[in-house]
Amino acid sequence: MVSLSARFFVGIMKMMKMKKYGPLDIEKSRKDLEGQVFLFKTPRNVKVEPVSIEGIPAEWLLPKGCHTDRVIIYLHGGSYHAGSLRTHRGLAARIGINSNSSILSLDYRLAPENPFPAAIEDVVSVYRWLIEAQGFEPKKIIISGDSAGGGLTLASLLKFKEENLSLPAAAICLSPVTDFAITGESIKTKAKVEIMLTENEIKQSFELYAKGQSVKHHLISPLYADLSGLPPLLIQTGTAEILLDDSTRFAQKAVKQGVTVDLDLWNNMFHVFQIFGNLIPESKKALKKIGEFAKSNFS
Repeated sequence: MVSLSARFFVGIMKMMKMKKYGPLDIEKSRKDLEGQVFLFKTPRNVKVEPVSIEGIPAEWLLPKGCHTDRVIIYLHGGSYHAGSLRTHRGLAARIGINSNSSILSLDYRLAPENPFPAAIEDVVSVYRWLIEAQGFEPKKIIISGDSAGGGLTLASLLKFKEENLSLPAAAICLSPVTDFAITGESIKTKAKVEIMLTENEIKQSFELYAKGQSVKHHLISPLYADLSGLPPLLIQTGTAEILLDDSTRFAQKAVKQGVTVDLDLWNNMFHVFQIFGNLIPESKKALKKIGEFAKSNFS
């Protein structure tokens, strides 16, 4: 049963009319997401240290007493065209608290100004910087993200593999985008219960990011890639969202190709419900599981 507090916030989000049916207004989308930050406050006792990495804005999130010899890279969501360090600071910080790890959150380049492969290039640059300039061993690095950032997490793993880089210890994906071709049945079957996204909106977002590239390019849609050799994955998704099949089908394929996958489905939860932190019990429990997964995969 969905908690009372979760139902309360679902009601708030419905009143905010977050679903978009008309032409995509990039600037409004960005402002709307920034305006929602008041719901997702950064917890106390987390130090925020801005840093520029090869010209890429980023920030260290350091929970009090955390292990600084290991790091979780965090890639925010926002349909590839919105989102920032600020919008997802609270979520990233809570992952750091629950994993007792430092977080490196990236402000990767966004479409339409910087379409594919700009964001992946940014992640690769930062990953190399952690290893080559900061001395982190890959087994002390986990890469993570939500929604578009979850898709970017998986695409970045594939890029690391292509460039013969040692892969990180694991990856954590919250409601990841894996199929720009939008072939999953949930895009239709979950449309009535979805409270945030519409097929119309994501189609437009995907077109801006792909910008003429095939929607089945493996670094755009990881669902169509060779997934063998990827590190252990935690894929955590609510069942009340149109992108549900992006998670379930990717997990099924990854397992068939020998990847260890923990597909963690949360009944009747909405897209990236974890962002509510301690405000709803489902989010708090999900974040605890994320922390346990991270701790168990750091060597």
